[in-house]
Amino acid sequence: MVTDSERAQHAARLRGLLYLACPDAPAPAITATAEAITRRAETRPEKPVPQAAALKQPSSTGSRTRPDLSDADLSGAYLSGADLSRVRLIRANLTGAYLTGADLTSTGLTGADLSGANLTDANLFGAYLSDAYLSGANLTDADLTGAYLSDADLTGADLSGANLTGAYLIGANLTGADLTGADLTRAYLTRAYLADAELTRANLTRANLIGADLTRANLTGANLTDVRSMRLPPGAIWDSLTRWPADLASVVIEQSDEVTPGVYQVRGGHSPDRSTARV
Repeated sequence: MVTDSERAQHAARLRGLLYLACPDAPAPAITATAEAITRRAETRPEKPVPQAAALKQPSSTGSRTRPDLSDADLSGAYLSGADLSRVRLIRANLTGAYLTGADLTSTGLTGADLSGANLTDANLFGAYLSDAYLSGANLTDADLTGAYLSDADLTGADLSGANLTGAYLIGANLTGADLTGADLTRAYLTRAYLADAELTRANLTRANLIGADLTRANLTGANLTDVRSMRLPPGAIWDSLTRWPADLASVVIEQSDEVTPGVYQVRGGHSPDRSTARV
């Protein structure tokens, strides 16, 4: 006998499959069809459920109803350039999905698994990604302006050239992430883990770094002007182009050694092991 929990999981997977098969179908039709099929899960289907007929009707122009794809399995799905703005993808499985150039404006991705997904040039303006898994994801040149990434796992993610202006990264794990040339102006990085992160030429002007861990981060050419409450980052690499906050500039010089001509490293560098931590 199929339990209510199993029915819910089955319906979630069906919504994802129906969306992929009929991306232009009205959102209510996708939901109704999935629920109708799920109700008949224990019987042998003899004909399509009546609700499926509505899948052929295109969404009305200007419709504000968006598909609810929460808990859907879209792993490995090809969604490049897709319009997923304002769609609910809470806890969805998008591992290895192709989302290059996709529109994910204000999309609900809380708790979603985007590990290894390709989000190059994706528009994630104001997207909700708190507690999401983005380990190893490719977010090169993605627009994450004002995105909510608190407690997200971004370990080893490629965020080079990404726009993270005003993004909320409170408690996020960016250990080993590549943020080369990223714009983190006014970003909220309170208690974020940036150990071993690549921040070459990154712009962190007026970013909030209260309690942030930048141990061994590469800060060559980084702009740290007017950052808030930055601690001396042990083991961090920097050069003459690095712009330190006024209250740290002289301390950094005193506490650093030249490791190669024109390149310096802050003394220290031991950091707690975050490799298995889920923040």
